[in-house]
Order: sequence, then C-alpha cells, then structure tokens
Amino acid sequence: MTGADTAVRELATVHVDTERWRYLPPQTLVQTGRLLRRWRRDPLTTAQILVFPALLLVMLNTVLGRQISSFSGVDALYGSVPMVTVVSVMSGSLAGAVTLGRERDAGLLGRFWALPVHRASGLLSRLLAEVARIVLCTVVLFAVGMALGFRFHRPAAALAVLGVPLLYGIGFATMVTAVAVFSAKTFVVEAISLGSSLLMFFSTGFVPLAAYPGWAQPIVAHQPMSTAIDSMRALALGEPARGPLWATVGWSVGAMVVFAVPAAVGFRRASRQ
Repeated sequence: MTGADTAVRELATVHVDTERWRYLPPQTLVQTGRLLRRWRRDPLTTAQILVFPALLLVMLNTVLGRQISSFSGVDALYGSVPMVTVVSVMSGSLAGAVTLGRERDAGLLGRFWALPVHRASGLLSRLLAEVARIVLCTVVLFAVGMALGFRFHRPAAALAVLGVPLLYGIGFATMVTAVAVFSAKTFVVEAISLGSSLLMFFSTGFVPLAAYPGWAQPIVAHQPMSTAIDSMRALALGEPARGPLWATVGWSVGAMVVFAVPAAVGFRRASRQ
C-alpha cells in the first residue's frame, strides 16, 4: 500500500463536517506525513535536496575556496555555505512543485478533494512539509560546512541563521506553488529552475561583490539570493546584518503577499478538475 493510499484511508475516517477548524490540525499532519514519506522514498528527490548540494559545497570549497579567501580576506565558506543552503532550499521547492503537477495530472488532488477533509489542509500540509524540509536541509548543509571549517562567531546567532533560509524558502515555495498549479506543463517550473541557477552564479555567495563588473554590482547586491546570503554571512561572523536582513524579509514577505492568493485559488481549481 502506497503512502497516498494510506493517507486516503486515514482521511476518509474523519467526521463528515469538514469545515470545523478542530479537524484542520490532525488532517494537515496526516497529509504532511504523506508528503514527507513520499520525498523520503524517492531517491532522486533526496539526492537533489541533500546529496547534490553537499557535494557542490565540497567542490566549491576545494576548487575556489583558497582563491576567494585570498581575494576577500574572509574564509570563502562564509559565502559558499549560505549560498548552497539557499540553492538547496530552492531546488527542493522546485522538486515539490513538479510533484504537485504530477499529482494534479494523475487525479490524486481530485481524490483528496472528494474526501470529507478540511479544504485548507491540502495546501497547509505542503507548507508544513516545506518547513520540515528546509530545516533539515539547512542543518545538514551547515553541519557539512562546519566539518570543512565554517564556524559561528556568536553561537546564539545559529538560530537566527536558520531562520533566514526558512523565511526565504517559504516565500519562494509560495511563488513556485502558484506557478505549478496554474501551469499545465512542467517547462515553466524548469524555466524557474534555470533562472535560479543563473542567480547562483550572479550572487555574493559565489564570488565577492567586488569581483563583478561595475554595471552588474547593483543587480548582484540587491537580488534576493544575495540578500539572504549576506544576512547569513553577517550573522555567522557576528557583524551587523540589519540591511540585508530587512531586504530578505521584504523579498520573502512580498512573494507571500503576491502569490499566496493565486496559489490557494490555483490549488483549489486544480483539485476540482
């Protein structure tokens, strides 16, 4: 029996009055567990969100770490660890969007919609699963970074550093979910994946800002990935982080405000098809 069939059977046993809010938490947890089990059982997804980013971090530190450290005067890990963490967060959200599209095309969303469950539980479960995935990815990648030499100059900043990719990831996941439920093809999500890869090479985590041409520096400095990287770097080094942190909050909250309603409307429409 698959995880989806187990979730369907569990959800089918709930009370028929699905609009009572007291049913929302347990039903959301059931569907969150289904998503997490599906991701765990998919080797490709696991590799995409954990193994590949860890290998990318090791490779960047091996090939470019010494040169970047000499150029900037600061260990390159303080840029590469946050950058790879943000990349992992984005890659996981894109993989989740592809999975969402497949479930819509296979009719699984419609099956859940026909069950006596709270209508908000489907979308909320995906958000909760994203939070769990982001926390896991961040902890794993910072553990790999610490094995390579990354350190928190102020240990109390570790929790604040964890909050940056979480906030950024929720904003990005909201945008990708809205795109996935309104797009009939996966090529749109794949285009976003390509754009995310380009942002990685034009971010302050790949090389210091001064290494970019003058015309590109304002773009690189203020793009959302760079602000998240600069926030985590400053927090880890114990430096002032107010500017990039507020910029990250602005980008992330802005994405949630703009795409939350389209994501909810699109998810409802996809579930009723």
